[in-house]
Amino acid sequence: MRDTFWAFLLLFLVCFSNSLFAQDKYLDNHSCNECHEKIYEEYQTSSHSHSYFTNTLHRKIADTVSKKKYACASCHMPMADNIKELISGDARPNKSNKTHTDGVSCFFCHTIAYVKTAHNFNINTKSRQAKGYKPTLYGRLDNPDDSDKHSSTANPVYAKKVCMGCHSHKINENNATIFNAMSKKQDSIGCINCHMPEVSGGAEKMDKKARGRHASHKFLGIHDIEFRKTGMDINISTSDKKLSVALKNKMMHPLIIQPARAKFLKIRITRAKNVVWENYVTEPKDDTKGYFSYSFKQDEKAVIIPAHATQSFVNNIEAESTKVLEYAIPSLEKGDKISVALYVQLAKSDCAKVISLEKSNLTQPSLMKEVIFIQN
Repeated sequence: MRDTFWAFLLLFLVCFSNSLFAQDKYLDNHSCNECHEKIYEEYQTSSHSHSYFTNTLHRKIADTVSKKKYACASCHMPMADNIKELISGDARPNKSNKTHTDGVSCFFCHTIAYVKTAHNFNINTKSRQAKGYKPTLYGRLDNPDDSDKHSSTANPVYAKKVCMGCHSHKINENNATIFNAMSKKQDSIGCINCHMPEVSGGAEKMDKKARGRHASHKFLGIHDIEFRKTGMDINISTSDKKLSVALKNKMMHPLIIQPARAKFLKIRITRAKNVVWENYVTEPKDDTKGYFSYSFKQDEKAVIIPAHATQSFVNNIEAESTKVLEYAIPSLEKGDKISVALYVQLAKSDCAKVISLEKSNLTQPSLMKEVIFIQN
């Protein structure tokens, strides 16, 4: 009799919970434009706005890993209304489903209640929305405005761990690190100050509380020409047939994060417009010191796509640290020019080859920063 009572109570609580809480009423990205016009415009230029269907590099890598399961959905399609089926392989991305095409949507980022830290990857815990009520959106503003579409409230997670749900680390099934951006001691406020600087204009179009400023939702990063100049300092010194290049990483994360990317140095010494020395001729990775990237092995064989790798290696410069590279060079003469340029390749050559993306502009190196030194 007692067991029957507890079974009935459990069934009642499950049914009551299901009736009280429902699947979030999804507010698509465009619906935010009505009140947050400036923020929506900024967001549309960001990588967060891209989805499986518009991010060619991501889609090709995901499909190379598996044409059945879309295991990347938890971070790249987080508001999918059938996310469990996508991850298990019982469903595929659907171009006609708004919860699939909105990418890392406004609604997703602003309904994260808590971030659970875990070994393989962190987990975003979504807020549960009460059935029959407007959804509540979270942020960092004190005393935020409500609207006819949603309620608003401040949540401490937005200054602490909100970025860490997706941008912290990823360790695959074989315990190989395939992505590592942040240390466990860091919080989101550093990310926000750098990638979401305050800009003019209130968060709402009407700006009823005359705040006058808001956090930019461009999510500035490597795609922004001016922004990518700011993360590194390059210093050059020479002595007796030796060139020293000091690379200072001013960022709160390592120089190289994503496994598909490479960052590398191109160093040239010119004399009267003739190149007398360079750190590589054809392939940037021929200079193993100045080529920063991940590499992987699976059962002792080199692999490019790291989903099932058993080992990972990375040549990197850690957060807020300096690495000095030394090169043997010819004797310098007065007036010799040394140029040291740091480039980024959004899809490194060997990765692009594996996923048939060799002709894409993503493989073209983009200049991050260049420093010139003239020998006295």
